[in-house]
Amino acid sequence: MIDQAQTLVSGYQLWQWRNQALQAANAAGVPASEVDWLLQEVAGLDRLALRLASFKDWQEIQLTMPLEELHRLWQQRVQDHLPVQYITGVTPWRQFKIAVSQAVLIPRPETECLIDLAVASVHHSQINSPLSHGDWIDLGTGSGAIALGLADALSKATIHAVDCSLDALAIAQKNAQNSGFGERIRFYQGSFWEPLAFLKGQVAGMVSNPPYIPTSLVPNLQPEVAKHEPHLALDGGSDGLDYIRYLIDISPAYLQPGGVWLIEMMAGQAEIVADLLEKQGSYCNIEIHADLAGIPRFALANIKSAEF
Repeated sequence: MIDQAQTLVSGYQLWQWRNQALQAANAAGVPASEVDWLLQEVAGLDRLALRLASFKDWQEIQLTMPLEELHRLWQQRVQDHLPVQYITGVTPWRQFKIAVSQAVLIPRPETECLIDLAVASVHHSQINSPLSHGDWIDLGTGSGAIALGLADALSKATIHAVDCSLDALAIAQKNAQNSGFGERIRFYQGSFWEPLAFLKGQVAGMVSNPPYIPTSLVPNLQPEVAKHEPHLALDGGSDGLDYIRYLIDISPAYLQPGGVWLIEMMAGQAEIVADLLEKQGSYCNIEIHADLAGIPRFALANIKSAEF
């Protein structure tokens, strides 16, 4: 446990540190905004105090870590590309503040679109059994972000979240508890559908952000990603489609007729994924949706009913 006395600094000390951190950020090409976001998290400073530098005259400021540790971690940020989210241990996502560690991917803003697409698919459903009341699955939950989004948006659904990493599940469970969804989300350790055999044929919807980066490209990703985020959650095999093919092939055994199949994928994979869905034979209403940058990023389909 950190000695609280160690974490008290004067406003002037923190002002000096901020100036040094901004200089280091500028020299390394790191966004200067990260310095102030970091100080909001570790020092509880608000944007106005940072913009006016009014905290400089404060007698003391409580930090969540010693200033020496903050300095050491910031040096890792600028020299070794450690993501600032891993320094603070949190990141914003939708309306949540999500805990993260190097056991999980940092949730991206574009992944938020998966929740909106899932909700839209429920509203547009033509089947008699309301999808909003059923079982929804987050496969490869990582930090639990998608499971939280589903639990929040589909208040009458039961959410099941699966991950092969026990460390990731610990983070996801913490996020569920912190967000008030500890009773609504059930967690399972295992590979994708494997722990969910008891739900075969019953699932209303499946949402997944699976590993989809081709193996050869993983080392060439941004250094923040390639050096620090878990490759287990990134590497999708030689063409990036290993897990997506699996989800296309296996999911019809678990999803009910009319059930929703929804994934995130890499830019350039949309045409292949749509073709794989069509050829599998169990899917209908196949759609490709773009992210906020206009890049085809999401594939959505329904399981065919008996009349198809």
